Amino acid sequence: MYKLRNYQSDAVKAVVHYFRRHHSPAVIVLPTGAGKSLVIAELARIARGKVLVLTHVKELVEQNHAKYESYGVTASIFSAGLGRKEHQQQVVFASVQSVVNSLEQFSQPFSLVVIDECHRVSDNKKSSYQKVLSHLQSINPTIRILGLTATPYRLGLGWIYQYHTKGMVRTDSERYFRDCIYELPIQYLLDESFLTPARILDAPTLSYDFSTLKPTSMGRFKESELDQVLDASRRVTPQIVQQILSVAKDKHGVMIFAATVRHAQEVLSLLPEQESAIVIGDTPTKERDDIITRFKQRDIKYLVNVSVLTTGFDAPHVDLIAILRPTESVSLYQQIIGRGLRLCDGKQECLILEYAGNTFDLYQPEVGEPKPDSDSEIVTIPCPACGFNNNFWGKLDSNGYLLEHFGRKCRGYFEDDNGHREHCDYRFKAKYCNQCGAGNDIAARICYECDAVLVDPDKKLKDALNLKNHLVFACHDMTMETRKDKNNKNYLKVDYVSEEGARVSEQWFLTSKAQKQRFAKQFVRPHLADKHNPYNALTPTAAVDNQHRFRLPAFIVAAKQGRFWTLKEKIFDDELSG
Repeated sequence: MYKLRNYQSDAVKAVVHYFRRHHSPAVIVLPTGAGKSLVIAELARIARGKVLVLTHVKELVEQNHAKYESYGVTASIFSAGLGRKEHQQQVVFASVQSVVNSLEQFSQPFSLVVIDECHRVSDNKKSSYQKVLSHLQSINPTIRILGLTATPYRLGLGWIYQYHTKGMVRTDSERYFRDCIYELPIQYLLDESFLTPARILDAPTLSYDFSTLKPTSMGRFKESELDQVLDASRRVTPQIVQQILSVAKDKHGVMIFAATVRHAQEVLSLLPEQESAIVIGDTPTKERDDIITRFKQRDIKYLVNVSVLTTGFDAPHVDLIAILRPTESVSLYQQIIGRGLRLCDGKQECLILEYAGNTFDLYQPEVGEPKPDSDSEIVTIPCPACGFNNNFWGKLDSNGYLLEHFGRKCRGYFEDDNGHREHCDYRFKAKYCNQCGAGNDIAARICYECDAVLVDPDKKLKDALNLKNHLVFACHDMTMETRKDKNNKNYLKVDYVSEEGARVSEQWFLTSKAQKQRFAKQFVRPHLADKHNPYNALTPTAAVDNQHRFRLPAFIVAAKQGRFWTLKEKIFDDELSG
């Protein structure tokens, strides 16, 4: 009988606790080598009904089934690629392609579906996974759906779930998986010797320069642009391969991650013919299976691939990984290195040879945004509104003090006793609408609330500086006072003052309901410093009493009308690019 490690037991408890309260699909994140098959086994043991374990390739079906049965329990396999279509046992391991083609055989209610490598579940309702899950839910509407992955961030989509159990909003868009309910950092497994340590060697004098390339909107590099860089570095590839061969003399399994198919073929041509093979997307299934089997049996020492062996590949003897391609995210980088971190008898470390200038850290969490430049690192920024500690890209000085960060919006959320969730929505960087005062993303062109056209604040400043009869100054002080109009009614006067004494004013008449609504939108919303606290002081006297809650604009733009300056624009610090 198996015995769970502490973190595996914690993962199971998190699943049980969550599904007692929620029906929404959920995710647990376990790094490569964490032993997710044990978690699956324990969940299946305590489940009250049938359990279906789905994955996208037959290799993982066979691998998960074999590990499950090694614990002294029995399960069925439903996979055309493995020549077996059984579903009699309580636990069924299946490939999603085989199930979607045989839905009529899955008429019994399942209580739990576990999806291995769940980052492959598409939001497309017509996809194989969605068809299978929809079918199972039609039979049992209360079925629980759990995803397992080591990489919950997918290029082109982003985060595969919307909320994290630590109170974090990953994306404002709904996802098929609502919550990540447990996540284990890879650092823990390394510290506890559950994984083989990685030793990373950077080769700056013998490497490719991919620094000028930018990923597409889908988050990937264009193969044609990669090939252009490689063509300009033709002399480098033979030298790199020669160094790999030299370092690999005492190694047992070497995986080489190439940038393009053409690149992989060139690398293969420089390796020992009898000891080397290549796997690419077009490699026929039977040939691919044979190559992988021979590599696992150590008949092949060098295995070259292009983006096809980053997940679901289990060869514990791998002790050298050469990275000859740029990686677009922390998750992908960790996927690649993860191929060499499984424990194996006699294996002391996995050597990582870095030839593509990747600057990701094996231990850092996924931020969800591209790294701005090589000098950036992850910084923790508390939200002044809700107190949530955000992880953003940023820059520190030599003493560790924050110089700047590139976060735009707080990722915290609030949940009441009824389970209702509200996003914090505090913006560290914003573009304020002149019409309704709403804070928009700095890249927005249309206000999300009132559809008004938004003009870039930097452009406003630049244009104003080039116009005649316009005044632009940095706001040094802001004063608020009540005044009397001709009918002896109070109104609010706000003065914006420069360091040199220039003064521009605006008046707010707050008698009618419409006037108060306009003041709340156009003045209170952009000026209010503590946006997390409600503000209802909408009379001149009450506004003056609350002036400590209002922040100064960074710049004032005014136009001359007759003998006086009229306020045209207020630009705040968090609107400016830098």
